[in-house]
Amino acid sequence: MCFSCVASLKIFGYCCNRVLPTGQGGGRDYRAALCTELKQPLTVEEVAPSPVGPREVRVDVHFCGVNFADILVCRGQYQERPHLPFTPGMEFSGTVLETGTDVSTVKEMLWQIPEKVSLREAAALPISYTTAILALEHRARTQPGETVLVTAAAGATGLAVIDVATNILQAKVIAVAGSDEKCKLAMQRGAQFCVNYNQGSLKEAVRKLVGSGGVNVAIDMVGGDVFLEALRSLAWEGRIVVVGFTGGNIASVPANLLLLKNISAMGIASGQYRDKNFPVLSKTLSSALQYCQQGCIQPHVGTLFKLEEVNDAFLHVMQRKSMGKVLLSPK
Repeated sequence: MCFSCVASLKIFGYCCNRVLPTGQGGGRDYRAALCTELKQPLTVEEVAPSPVGPREVRVDVHFCGVNFADILVCRGQYQERPHLPFTPGMEFSGTVLETGTDVSTVKEMLWQIPEKVSLREAAALPISYTTAILALEHRARTQPGETVLVTAAAGATGLAVIDVATNILQAKVIAVAGSDEKCKLAMQRGAQFCVNYNQGSLKEAVRKLVGSGGVNVAIDMVGGDVFLEALRSLAWEGRIVVVGFTGGNIASVPANLLLLKNISAMGIASGQYRDKNFPVLSKTLSSALQYCQQGCIQPHVGTLFKLEEVNDAFLHVMQRKSMGKVLLSPK
């Protein structure tokens, strides 16, 4: 099938924070949420399109994901710091409008969406599910029957971890969240147990659930004291994977615990695989797409905002109100 001849081809993938083009191309203007000043609200403006390069495609975006990292980028607090002004965003789904002269197939940062996967579902896969699969499989080497503890369990990545651990790896999941409502959602999505860490010691709660042996794997997105409690909840030769610090505090790892229990502490920044080991990233995202197509996993979209509501979407995530994936729709 000639990729350059299929204008309605559904695709999804990663996008980068992009500096606004200075030149003008053909075609109609498009709307973009722009970061023109750090730590200030985004503005939605009409932007003239740039010409499509020989190895580029123009995509009609239907949905794009909102991630905590997007907020950090717009605050100047992320490891990647694009020049102002730029359009934030890390994942999207849509249809191909135009292709460059050298484009003949889908590759690199684009994946074709099969018929059984909706554009809405596809937009929820690139960041959350890639992170979940890399953390559980590639880093922690989670085995069937093991127990996985996941913090921030009602967030997009937390629910993805529950989904993959339960339905792909046949592991048992203890979800950790900050409210009874979030715990209820985590249980509905497949967790065997849920702990509200605002209601006492996480370590003691885990001990009551699994005994003194502890959990085999912990996936932490909160940091600070929650990370330390999760670390202390690990079993002999347990593994903890650091995904982020939504709580705002970065804990120091007590190395004596690593020694005494033969446990491992590691990190996962899925975006770095784009440059460091793209084959692993590509294989992981292809697996997520296949799992979704087969009905083995079900991405949970919690809230959908219009493009004009982008600042409300950011605030929704910052205030920890989000449960599941938060998406923007330009349509």
